[in-house]
Amino acid sequence: MAPNPRPIPRFIADSTQEGIPHGRFAEKLGEAFRRACAEIEELPGGVEAPTELDWFPERAWGGRVWVPCSTRTDGPAGTLELFGHVSYVQPETGEPTDLVAIVDFTDVLAEDNPSWKIDLNDEVIGRWRGENGRAGAVTLVWGRPLVQGAVAATAELDLETVDQEVVSSGRFTLLALDALENYGDEILMQVKLWNRRAQELASESLYS
Repeated sequence: MAPNPRPIPRFIADSTQEGIPHGRFAEKLGEAFRRACAEIEELPGGVEAPTELDWFPERAWGGRVWVPCSTRTDGPAGTLELFGHVSYVQPETGEPTDLVAIVDFTDVLAEDNPSWKIDLNDEVIGRWRGENGRAGAVTLVWGRPLVQGAVAATAELDLETVDQEVVSSGRFTLLALDALENYGDEILMQVKLWNRRAQELASESLYS
């Protein structure tokens, strides 16, 4: 077989093993998430993360486990969405260590955008370097289908699947390269939803 003209890594992350956090571990993650919320300088006064947080399935990459989260809270000017992730190191035995939370907020909500078919959040968590200056952004993506019947989500680069996960409790998490550099034309991630018949239900760019 001839050399691949675009040897980018595919399926770089571990598939979810634990699913959506719950119980005492979810409480521990929530403590880190709320501390990060309190450190957002631009967050309107009086806005706090609620007790109940919406966690997404975890993914592991680069020696860390990443657990996305989003939640709604009321601000002086209306409802806000707080979104971000908590990452940690999971040793072979014992409790997770080195918890790090990153959180941001937005007033752009899915219910105000009826044309959306997927409610997406994303965060660049690393960088991949290839040959001759080629590179890509390792990107964590989490979201909710806004269409009925979605059972799986994929991340694609130029129509090539580079990650996939099932939709669990109406949520999914992907982790893959985005924004490839020095490959000629701009190559950006597309997130797609699929039904049980492997029919495409929706496709969204992180840059829409």
